[in-house]
Amino acid sequence: MRGNAPIGIAFFQRHPLICARELIGCTFGFGDTAGMIVETEAYMAVDDRACHTWKRAGAREFVSSHAPGTAYVYLNYGMHWLFNFLVTGGECEGFVLVRALEPLEGIPLMRRRRGRERLQELCNGPAKLTQALGIDGNHHGCDPLTGEGWILSKTPRHQEVIVSKRIGITQDAEYPWRFLSKGCPFVSFLA
Repeated sequence: MRGNAPIGIAFFQRHPLICARELIGCTFGFGDTAGMIVETEAYMAVDDRACHTWKRAGAREFVSSHAPGTAYVYLNYGMHWLFNFLVTGGECEGFVLVRALEPLEGIPLMRRRRGRERLQELCNGPAKLTQALGIDGNHHGCDPLTGEGWILSKTPRHQEVIVSKRIGITQDAEYPWRFLSKGCPFVSFLA
């Protein structure tokens, strides 16, 4: 289930839109839990008002001082942790938000952490998947590509990807920078 081709730093040295699209179908996890990425969103470090770099000096510093693929984990609305991969070194820098997973491993643990039984409700949103995987602010700045306990690999399965506008934001929401596995019941919201 964990895939057979680990993803390295070079994957995240490309444009955030390419990374966001190509993460669909990859296996991602932490500890004893993992799932297949079925939804992502791209954010650009420059000229994207929805990106943290637009207003947060700390986010701009993070981009300039961390390696591609580093975990950018932040608290959303003061209550939900969200997980992003840093994308740098290509023609454009930014982040890829992991929005949803299809649970594959550690499902009983995910159910306990989430307090839900229904498989489709375990990781069908960015805050839900971090809770299910046990990811929090302590993981901000860590290396999920080589760090202990992390899983990120390509899988042999082909996923047809559809594109839609980003959701859950108010600025620059019209950009078609959200990527989803077509027909997947595990995404946060259908396009």
